[in-house]
Amino acid sequence: MSNTNKQNGRIIAIVTCMFLYAMIAFVTNLAAPVGNVWKNQEGIDGSNMLGMMGNMMNFLAYLFMGIPAGKMLKTKGYKTTALIGIAVGFVGVLIQFISGLGDMGKIAGLPTAFFVYLLGAFISGFSVCLLNTVVNPMLNVIGGGGNRGNQLNLVGGTLNSLAGTLTPMLVGLLVGAVTKDTVMADINMVLYIAMTVFAAAFVVLVFIPIENPTSTVKETVMEHSPWAFRHCMLGVIGIFFYVGIEIGIPGTLNFYLTDPDTGAFKILGLYPESAASIAGFVVASYWLLMLVGRMIGSFIGGSVSSRMMLAVTTATAIVLIIAAMASPMQTTVPMPVFTGSTFEMATVPVAALLLVLCGLCTSIMWSSIFNLSIEGLGKYTEAASGIFMMMVVGGGIMPLLQNAVADKAGFMASYIVPVLSLAYLCFYALIGSKNVNKDIPVE
Repeated sequence: MSNTNKQNGRIIAIVTCMFLYAMIAFVTNLAAPVGNVWKNQEGIDGSNMLGMMGNMMNFLAYLFMGIPAGKMLKTKGYKTTALIGIAVGFVGVLIQFISGLGDMGKIAGLPTAFFVYLLGAFISGFSVCLLNTVVNPMLNVIGGGGNRGNQLNLVGGTLNSLAGTLTPMLVGLLVGAVTKDTVMADINMVLYIAMTVFAAAFVVLVFIPIENPTSTVKETVMEHSPWAFRHCMLGVIGIFFYVGIEIGIPGTLNFYLTDPDTGAFKILGLYPESAASIAGFVVASYWLLMLVGRMIGSFIGGSVSSRMMLAVTTATAIVLIIAAMASPMQTTVPMPVFTGSTFEMATVPVAALLLVLCGLCTSIMWSSIFNLSIEGLGKYTEAASGIFMMMVVGGGIMPLLQNAVADKAGFMASYIVPVLSLAYLCFYALIGSKNVNKDIPVE
């Protein structure tokens, strides 16, 4: 193959990965705002923990699919694995759509349709797990590993954040104020869009030639496993905590603002008809700042080490969250939002702004942790990617734990969960990410 053809193939592979990154965010970030609709239904009665169950099911799929996804990547290659992931995603969103078709009765006091929705969220989780398993190692290898590999993942993460920004906005605009009368059918347009995107992506990807950047389809002798590398093992734990941080901060913030009984808007006497829309745009600001942070990271990633970026951002995020927890709810600040018809300045607690700013910090954490963890793994990279995907279940478990705390002690007190998680990541950046197993052969 000529150098020109190789370069063209490399560009096609990168563009495909960027698009898959966006799809991952769209499906993942659908869970929290849709959970805001479900938590106010009869039988669920405002439970923050149950409202996070869709998110939990989405990420629980990683626990079951992480290792098989890594094996599928080794045996089937990148393109086939991506196609399977896209097809599964369409089925998952379709089942979520079915959950909003009408009254299905109750099971154990909860709406039957809620369990159908959870099944759809679980299947969607299989999809994003497969897609994540493809894009992360593919971009890292295409970039040549090291800082350049991290830089390419940050570029992909920028599109991931853009899709993450638009998703809560779309749901907020379609729902308006969330009440007991708000049902899944009110957000069908978002699900229509999701199914259309999955169907179109499948058709397009079928005709795109993608070569495996590494010898993933060859059998190699594995004398050890990724668990033999201390920095990889600690990084796997770090990914568990990180995804919980990334999802828990904005997801709980949405509940904090819109809860019709104990939410910030209600207590401040500012609960508007477009509360869900305003909250959606406030939360979208978090994802927008993640986009900005990843854009900045993609420019500096080639010269600033992943270890340094991770250490600085985790420490900064801890300070921001503690400041938010200590801020009185009555201390407010204006933020620009779209109410459904016009842009205007909405009054929100200053804690909301501080939590939104954490998006700048969390923006570069995933790629930094992944980059540090697989550095020097060689032939163990694909297997490690599958393990990483399994531990993304933290994005379901940690926010669920955080909202269980919120039910008992209040929304702001629940942010102790991401603070402790960030403390671990700071440790990983400074100490745990050092490769102390360089004597293990990886060729």
